[in-house]
Amino acid sequence: MVYFPVDIERAIARECKRRGYSEKTIKSYTYCINRFLKFTNKTLDKISKKDVRLFLEDLSEKDRAGNTMNLYHMAIRFLFQDVLDKKIWIDVKYSKIPKKLPLVLTKEEVKRLFSAINNKKHRLMIKLMYSAGLRVSELLNLKTNDLEISKGYGYVRKGKGNKDRIFIIADSLKDDLIKLINLKKLNEFEYLFTNNRKNRYNVSTPRMIIKKAAKEARINKKIACHTLRHSFATHLIEDGYSVSEIQSLLGHKSPETTLIYLHTSLPNMIKVKSPLDNIE
Repeated sequence: MVYFPVDIERAIARECKRRGYSEKTIKSYTYCINRFLKFTNKTLDKISKKDVRLFLEDLSEKDRAGNTMNLYHMAIRFLFQDVLDKKIWIDVKYSKIPKKLPLVLTKEEVKRLFSAINNKKHRLMIKLMYSAGLRVSELLNLKTNDLEISKGYGYVRKGKGNKDRIFIIADSLKDDLIKLINLKKLNEFEYLFTNNRKNRYNVSTPRMIIKKAAKEARINKKIACHTLRHSFATHLIEDGYSVSEIQSLLGHKSPETTLIYLHTSLPNMIKVKSPLDNIE
């Protein structure tokens, strides 16, 4: 017999925390589920698979992005399967590939961005984020014991989806990372990037660093921290690495998500020759 909780929001939060999901995921799932319940205007015990399909079709007609559709889909599936322990087969798939290509920097623009950052620690922080394709939260959560500097790799602990993964450490950053650790006398459990009070940086810090540097470097693009991650993946494609290799480094669950970077790489790096060239 299926149990229907009186306080659905509390039940969602409890199950998310039990599974180690982030606060951001809890808020997103709660919002999506509340939207769904409002749409159906039914009690939990009366909702059917048809209601789910009608809701997702309504979102699709409103031209919601693929990522948004997937979020609603996952939230509703989480509600039924994990919170209510109710068997309901929801086999509705939407592409995660956005309609707009992500904004990326050229390699030359990346160089100019780094050159415009005068503070050595700030420059190292932004360089590491780009060089490893890290999300800003992953960068700021790095601890000394997450790095295997001599071996050229590190670990993202509990990244997106609460998953661990390996990231690469550029050879050119190894000495600077060692100097930072020694200078600040960091133990293995301390955060790598902190302010003068040894408090972990807030996400607003790298955002401001990048915004200021972009202005100084006269980069006429509206860039953000995630732009560096997009640029990392695009530049790897341009350097000839495979989608599967990049997928692992980015921590993407599906190769479809990584495939978008084939479209952002420079046209002359795509090794396809037009048939026109063979008939003229």
